[in-house]
Amino acid sequence: MVLPYFENLVILGSIFSILSVSLNLSMGWTGLFNLGHAAFFAIGAYVSALLALGIGMPFWVALLAAGLFAAVFGYLVSIPARRLRGDYLALGTLGFAFIVEAVLKNWTDLTRGPLGIPGIPKPELFGFVFSGLEAYMLLTIAFLAVTIFIIHRTVNSPFGRVLKAIREDETAAQTLGKNSSRYKSLALTISAFFAGIAGSLYAHYITFIDPTSFSFPVLILLLSMVIIGGTASIRGSLVGAFLLILLPEPLRFIGLPSNLVGAGRQMIYAFLLLAILLKRPGGLFGEYVFRKKKNTYMG
Repeated sequence: MVLPYFENLVILGSIFSILSVSLNLSMGWTGLFNLGHAAFFAIGAYVSALLALGIGMPFWVALLAAGLFAAVFGYLVSIPARRLRGDYLALGTLGFAFIVEAVLKNWTDLTRGPLGIPGIPKPELFGFVFSGLEAYMLLTIAFLAVTIFIIHRTVNSPFGRVLKAIREDETAAQTLGKNSSRYKSLALTISAFFAGIAGSLYAHYITFIDPTSFSFPVLILLLSMVIIGGTASIRGSLVGAFLLILLPEPLRFIGLPSNLVGAGRQMIYAFLLLAILLKRPGGLFGEYVFRKKKNTYMG
C-alpha cells in the first residue's frame, strides 16, 4: 500500500512540475504576471478528454491537440495583453481564467457542466495500456524531463536572453530593436502549450474532470509553487511543485475530519508563502525578485 501511495504523489508532482516550470517561463523569465495558467491547464484537459471519448482519438494525438489548443488560446490572450502591464495584465489574464471556468460550467452540451466528464481512457502505446501506477509514473516523468529540456534550452538561448531583457527593462529592449510584443506572445504561447500537455496527462490519469478541478484554488497553488520554489529557476519550480504536493500529506494521517484537511492545506500554503516572501522574496532558488518600476511592468 505504501508504494502505490508514493507513486501517486510522484505522478501528481510531475504533472504539477510541468505546470510550474511552464508558468515560470512566462512569469519568471519574461516578467508576465500570468494568472490564466490554470485556464490553459483546463483547456488541455477538456480537449484531450473530449477527443478521446467523443471520437475515439488516440491518446498521443489528443495529447498533442490539447497542447496546440492551449497554445492557440495562449496566443489569443497575448494579443490584448500586449497593451497591458503590471496589475492590469494580471487582471486581464485572471479574467480569461474566470471566462474559461464559466464556459466549462455552463456549456453543458459539450462539457456536461458541473457533472464533469467520467470514464476518460488511460493512454495506450502499441497495445500497452498505461493503467498501472508505475507505468503512468514513468510516463509523466518522461514528459517532465522533455519539458525541462525544452524550457532549459529556450531560456538559455538568444531567445531566452531577450525574454530576460524584456523582464528587466522592456523599453531598453525595444530601443535595441527587439519586438517585445512578439517575444511576449511567443513566451505565453509556449507556456500555455505545456500547460495543455499537463492538462491532458492529468485528465487521463484521474479519468474524471469537472470545472472544480481547475478553479481558483488551483491557480493559487500554481502561483505558490513558483513563488516558493523561486522565479526564473527550473530547479525552484521542481522543488516548489513537489514541496506543495508532499507537505500537506501528513494531514491525512493525524485523524482530522475530511472537511478540515482542505482548510489545513490552505493554511500551510499561506504560512509558507508569508515565510518565503518575508525571508526570501525571490523564493528558495529564485534568480529574480519582483519589484516595481515606473511606467513599465517588471517581472
